[in-house]
Amino acid sequence: MDIKKFMGDENERPLDRMIEGGGFLPILKSIACVGDSLASGEQQIKKADGTNAYFDFYEYSWGKFIEKQVGIPTSVFAQGGMTARAYRNEFANKRGFWKRELAANAYIIALGVNDILNSDTPIGDITDICPEDPKKNADTFIGNYAYIIQRYKVIQPEAKFFLVTIPRQTDRGEARAEKTRAQRDAIYKLAEYFDNAYVIDLYEYAPDFDASFRELFFLNGHMSPAGYLMIARFFVSYIDYIIRHNMSDFKNVGLMGVDTDI
Repeated sequence: MDIKKFMGDENERPLDRMIEGGGFLPILKSIACVGDSLASGEQQIKKADGTNAYFDFYEYSWGKFIEKQVGIPTSVFAQGGMTARAYRNEFANKRGFWKRELAANAYIIALGVNDILNSDTPIGDITDICPEDPKKNADTFIGNYAYIIQRYKVIQPEAKFFLVTIPRQTDRGEARAEKTRAQRDAIYKLAEYFDNAYVIDLYEYAPDFDASFRELFFLNGHMSPAGYLMIARFFVSYIDYIIRHNMSDFKNVGLMGVDTDI
């Protein structure tokens, strides 16, 4: 067996291999998923009067599908309509998501749709981050998103962070595409700023979420259960790719949170 072929080469793209099972993900002891409706398994229902109703079905979230597929305890810290600002200012505190007993080995953070596509929140820049006191971070997408990472680094300093870009929807117009690219650029800046941070770039490597994709994997305006399962498979395959191509970064995950000064 040629181990180099198994591990992949420099020409491999992140989703070239759709992993059956967990790949290298089981080396992580636990995962927490931070996000909005697309992380909460939200189902959108058309009512008889033509209006929409929205329900979070966490059992259909991509986080819980990862848990089923890989066997890793996975927490879902998400809710429909979530923004980085709301997560920072009230949601995480109200739900107790900063508690040390909920610390995870890895965090998948998928925010930006409601911050950027559905509002006029400023993107901001890395200068919006205060490394000494996250409470002083500016009220921008980058400032609020960085606050989330900084708080989780306090309870688990060695945690791995997987930051997610918004997929392309080329049939939704240039204005949306421009905002989607802006979110992607912000995610790369954040991954460069923080250690142990990696990008899951769905914008670049996932399928176009165009009408044909939505016909298969969406129900009304949100994903169907099959759609959330597909996203879970993307994440498992992408994180496996990241681990295989950065093995030295993950050698010590078994000691994460363990007091070795004995």
